[in-house]
Amino acid sequence: MVPRLKKAFVERIAGQLQSELGLANPLQVPRLEKIVLNMGLGEAVQNAKVIDSAVSELTSITGQKPVVTRSKKAIANFKLREKMPIGAMVTLRGARMYEFLDRLLSSALPRVRDFKGVSDRSFDGRGNYSLGITEQIIFPEIDIDKIEKVKGLTVTICTTARSDSEGKALLRALGMPFRS
Repeated sequence: MVPRLKKAFVERIAGQLQSELGLANPLQVPRLEKIVLNMGLGEAVQNAKVIDSAVSELTSITGQKPVVTRSKKAIANFKLREKMPIGAMVTLRGARMYEFLDRLLSSALPRVRDFKGVSDRSFDGRGNYSLGITEQIIFPEIDIDKIEKVKGLTVTICTTARSDSEGKALLRALGMPFRS
């Protein structure tokens, strides 16, 4: 089954973007490449069980098992040793990527309190967009009763766009609610 957002992109959005950006070739139209979800857990230095809960939450949010990230070097002031687990991340591609973005835009972001849209200043200069989410409980897949601690995560949307304006046009066409 083709995800709803991908079907809309292929049938409608790609053609609109091609004419809007003035591109001659349909292969020049910016596309989604991958979505990376990262949960940095500094408190995992004291409590190793935090990693397990983060892994299970990211698994339920994305439908894919995350990779546990480890520290690259030791920092004595933070009581951090080299190769200690300090986070979890997931890279989504293909159908899972479109399904996650659809759920993020249609059900998770509207659940944020006092939501007025996302900032349009979080582009990196090459058309990729990063979004910080302060509470993982905005996702409907998370059972609020089983949460020990509210954790935040970063969602990075990587595109094939060459500039921020192309990336913004792509995300706006996909339904990203930017602040006006």
